[in-house]
Amino acid sequence: MRKKLGAAVVGLAVAGVSLLATGSASSHGYTDQPISRQKLCANGTVADCGDIQWEPQSVEGPKGFPAGGPADGSICSGGHGNFAQLDAAKSPGGGAWPATRLTGGQGYAFRWQFTARHATTDFEYFITRNGWDDTKPLTRADLESQPFMTVPYGGMQPPGSLSQQGTIPTGKSGHQVILAVWNIADTGNAFYACSDVHF
Repeated sequence: MRKKLGAAVVGLAVAGVSLLATGSASSHGYTDQPISRQKLCANGTVADCGDIQWEPQSVEGPKGFPAGGPADGSICSGGHGNFAQLDAAKSPGGGAWPATRLTGGQGYAFRWQFTARHATTDFEYFITRNGWDDTKPLTRADLESQPFMTVPYGGMQPPGSLSQQGTIPTGKSGHQVILAVWNIADTGNAFYACSDVHF
């Protein structure tokens, strides 16, 4: 009986360590407000997206944007070739990416969903410049040089769903893209999410 109990305790301890390790390594997330390209693929609004439809939370790339991070032309995919559909100017079906309607100056709750949580430095939100070329994949030159909103998070872990109140930039018109960046505190990576919006 003692041997069986000892084996069970060791088994539970190993399982616990595995779960902890997995929870840290698989910390992922995406934005669904405004709805991101990866979420549009995951919920079936946009079809034929490839691998991203199964793992919208996995757009992870090097942090340090815009000085570092994914290369121009692969920002929305986080630099992952298997998520390249997210970088295309048109949706996989050939039409425009569905866009959230916004008004400059309005208050807005930006929302992240997390499949696992991770110690967080901050969240940053960038927006494209007026006159950017939306027929090509997103580049740094297409974006305003500074984020319009930064939310420090002090190394804490976010809850499963996190809303952050902000203000939509003024002076924008037509089709724009908001790039949300979740900077992880204890790794060299960040998570990226592109949302198409229309003013």
